[in-house]
Amino acid sequence: MGKTALLMIDMQRGFINPASPLCIPTAAATVPKCAELIRSCHAAGVRVIYITRRYRADGGDVEKTRKTLWENGGRPLSEVCDENVSDALPEEFEVLPQDISIVKPRFSAFFATGLDLNLRRMGVTHLLLAGTTTPNCIRSTCFDALSLDYDVTVVEDCTSSVTEEVQRANIADMRRVGAVIESSDTLKLCE
Repeated sequence: MGKTALLMIDMQRGFINPASPLCIPTAAATVPKCAELIRSCHAAGVRVIYITRRYRADGGDVEKTRKTLWENGGRPLSEVCDENVSDALPEEFEVLPQDISIVKPRFSAFFATGLDLNLRRMGVTHLLLAGTTTPNCIRSTCFDALSLDYDVTVVEDCTSSVTEEVQRANIADMRRVGAVIESSDTLKLCE
């Protein structure tokens, strides 16, 4: 296996806080495991990349499917929203100077970003995926990563969906297409 990087996807207040119309109900419960995974990656020399969403105040870059919900719900993840539903990461997350932050305009971390170029320049061939939401952002990133010939491990207990049924179905689909599904407790990290 080649060099590894962790993609921590969309673990932001606007997706974690129940006050947000974009909240994923099970995401907050994964924050401690995600924070532990980040610390473990730092300790092992695995590059940590924070993938986030940020919307313009006018909402011109909000997905059509979310636009009305976003406008009527306080415009979360934008510079005009309340801090409790902002694009800020959880306080428990350790962000080091060598970590990378990439803002994505849609579900996949690869869509219209420089992620692939950054990973290839670092020699990364294996991705650990964690964050929220499993059927949208984790899954679309997983499929794009596999299409780009990365080895992919989804850290299951560091991902979340709107329901456990949705979580199980999407984890099963990613396993079927070639992603390795692992628990943070049994994950073996190597740079």
